[in-house]
Amino acid sequence: MPESLAARKVRIINKLTHTKGPFAGQRFNLRPWQERRIIRPLFQTARDGRRLVRMALLMLPRKNGKSELAAALALDGLLFDDEPGAEVYSAAADRDQASLVFNVAAAMVRADAVLAAQVEILDSQRRMVHRKSGSVYRAISAEAYSKHGFNASRVIYDELHAAPSRDLWDVLVTSTGGRAHPLILAISTAGYDRRSILWEIYQHAKRVEADPALDPSFLPILYEAPPDAEWTDENVWHACNPALGDFRSLEEMRAACRRAREIPAQENTFKRLYLNQWTEQASRWITVESWDRCAVALDEATLAGRRCYVGLDLSSTTDLTSAVAVFPDDDGGGVTVYPHFFMPEDRIPERVTRDRVPYDAWARAGLITATPVPVVNYDVVRRVLGEWGQRYRVQEIAVDPWNATDLITRLETADGFHVVTMRQGFATLSAPTKALETAILGRTLRHGGHEVLRWNIQNVSVEQDDAGNLKPSKLKSSERIDGVVALIMALDCVTRQRANPEPQYQMIILGAPA
Repeated sequence: MPESLAARKVRIINKLTHTKGPFAGQRFNLRPWQERRIIRPLFQTARDGRRLVRMALLMLPRKNGKSELAAALALDGLLFDDEPGAEVYSAAADRDQASLVFNVAAAMVRADAVLAAQVEILDSQRRMVHRKSGSVYRAISAEAYSKHGFNASRVIYDELHAAPSRDLWDVLVTSTGGRAHPLILAISTAGYDRRSILWEIYQHAKRVEADPALDPSFLPILYEAPPDAEWTDENVWHACNPALGDFRSLEEMRAACRRAREIPAQENTFKRLYLNQWTEQASRWITVESWDRCAVALDEATLAGRRCYVGLDLSSTTDLTSAVAVFPDDDGGGVTVYPHFFMPEDRIPERVTRDRVPYDAWARAGLITATPVPVVNYDVVRRVLGEWGQRYRVQEIAVDPWNATDLITRLETADGFHVVTMRQGFATLSAPTKALETAILGRTLRHGGHEVLRWNIQNVSVEQDDAGNLKPSKLKSSERIDGVVALIMALDCVTRQRANPEPQYQMIILGAPA
């Protein structure tokens, strides 16, 4: 009996060489699940020998060997697909991601003397050429695909969830029309953007998974935990991580789970990357239990004369405004936090009734300064900061410059403070957000148990981008988080000063707020 196309592909891939990890230098040796659920279905044929599958979605959690398998499929398309003048592309959102599969494929070629003699590798161009067949393999990215002269025979799009738009995907898919048996394979972990091209393809995959007759040319290969699965259950992990306990480390996954249980901001990341569960963009963050473990008996008088950095979150003039002072230890080991909050007096009854938040009790206890006008009077804020300037050595005040030009000018020219501006994007907030996370979990942060700041901590959700950057989300958080934002801004000042010590500023009191 002649060899089937699927059996031939299994044989070809098994002759390639692993390039990474404990199996580096060994033959590929496809695992049963790789052969049964991926390779053989991809290359199934009709009775006339025509290949059935033209597009596939492989959803595989991290560390299950997707880069090596993708590289093997790219080389198969370049050398063994019986396609004259083949054009194979490994695509991704950016240049570095696009290079990952290409670099693995290049290492496979170099590890095989026969292939190395047949294939020319042009690393600087991220291109391989098989001159005998006139075939080429290129790595391309969504940020630089401007030429539309593609005639793709095989496309492997890596981490499709990170695609900034659908443009490159559409260009590559439509470029396969002139090929007899093209194959487009999207490989990705789950995402959170329901408007993305991956979500569109994933939704189609789920429909075809339920009824293959809807689209026989589309192959869904979905290793994912059900949406309602218990994400900490190791049985759930094994069900959607086929390599777990083999070449995918169980201990590393356990460690990641422990971190995610301690740091709620990482829970959604764990679900997406390790279990292939679609999540919302916002993630819960620090638990209030972790925050409470940092509480100490704090006597404000002991802070007198100490150096501090202040974060000022103005929020809305009709709602909560916060100033948080952070006092770094002289030995650089930790920080002490002291907050102050402001709110218009007229707003307190409404918020107490509507939101059942005890602003009135907090105001009576002196935890909030109630300003006697319908909006937060920034002169009251300046007065408190002026008192801090006389009591402590205020080095910097960090302020979001949005709609704060007048206040910044007054703080600098009238009050003698050194003000730094800090915008509220990922680039600015991610590092200090993670620094705060580390300080709380490591208990190098101390606070006096201020009830309003504790309430803010309870409310915080964070947003996370594809690069893993974090920032607190006022939109996604359940209630006010102004004190946390101010704390992050102040902590950024401390972190920058520790990394690049500069001459300390001595505040000069120029006069009362005008």
